[in-house]
Amino acid sequence: MIATWPTVLPRPERDSWQLQPQDARRKRQNAAGPPGYRRRFSSVARSVSLSVVLDHDQREIFEAFFHDTCQEGSLRFWMPDPTRDGWPLTTEAGVPLLVNETTREPLTISERWLCAWGDQLPTETILGREFRKAFQIWVLP
Repeated sequence: MIATWPTVLPRPERDSWQLQPQDARRKRQNAAGPPGYRRRFSSVARSVSLSVVLDHDQREIFEAFFHDTCQEGSLRFWMPDPTRDGWPLTTEAGVPLLVNETTREPLTISERWLCAWGDQLPTETILGREFRKAFQIWVLP
């Protein structure tokens, strides 16, 4: 069974967000001119560097998730896509689509990633009474 990112943890900070696709190209050196490229493989992972700001309770939950549930970062896990999950669906005119007209509850996107912990394991810094955990994950294809 694959673990699931704890729902009580906040969304990642926007300032620390960095996404880079894995290079799926194979470089060919030509006799003259610029190098050429061809595809090396078709399914590419994406490396994501991010950070979350946690209170004391959330820090304990994060620690338990990383150390116990994911066995020191060796197991994969499901994580809500921070760039899509929970965002409202809208019409072309930007009007939110609703689940129910009476309650005005918006219809939202549900998107998740299958992740593996990356090379940069969680690093912690103290921000007054909060903690910032910065880490890297691989979003698997």
